[in-house]
This record gives sequence, structure tokens and C-alpha cells, in this order.
Amino acid sequence: MADGLPAFGIVAAVMGVVITMGYITEPPEVLGMKVGAALVGTFVGVLLAYGFAGPIASALKNVAEEDGAYLICIKTCLIADIQGYQPNMALEFGRKTVPSVVRPTYGELDERIREVKASVKKSG
Repeated sequence: MADGLPAFGIVAAVMGVVITMGYITEPPEVLGMKVGAALVGTFVGVLLAYGFAGPIASALKNVAEEDGAYLICIKTCLIADIQGYQPNMALEFGRKTVPSVVRPTYGELDERIREVKASVKKSG
């Protein structure tokens, strides 16, 4: 949608110029208003594309990629488990799919697993 909005602005400008041609015998003040209206269409198209639709689309793409990475990690762990790998190996396969900026180290993951096991033993 963001890529198409500048084209709508251009169409608005062309339509404005066509309308302006109908007033070609009018004084410059009237023609100036008509040309100005045509240029506003271009401005609105570009503003909506790069000021609103583009940033919103980019933010939505980032959210979708983050959610997708989370699901890929889960899928990788489950597939490794189904294929018969030991639980620690299945978790390592999943850990490797996590983006590097948020990926825990092996030691951090191992420590967290021990904490979870300890809390399960206490509550169980």
C-alpha cells in the first residue's frame, strides 16, 4: 500500500492539471489555485506513503518476524525431540535459531533449566 500511494498522488496531480486546463482563460490567481490543488494531491500521496503507511508496514513486518522467530524456535525443538534427540540437544537446536541479539548462551540456558527443574521438584 505504501508503494502505491505516491502513484495516487501523481494521478491526483494529473487530474488537477487536466481540470486546470479547463480554466486556462482565467486570470493567473485562479490558475494558481488550481495548480496548487493539483500539487496538494501529490503531497498528500507522498506524505501518506512515507509518513504513515511505510512506517506502519515496517513496524508490522518487524513484529511478524519476531513472532516468526519465536515459532521457528519452538518448531525446531519439537522436531528435534520427535526425531529422538536428547532434550538438551533439542534445546540447543532451538537455541541456535534464536536471533543472535537475544540468544542466551549455553550456560544461561542450562542455568535456567536447572532453576525450572528445582521449582518443579519443590512444587511437586
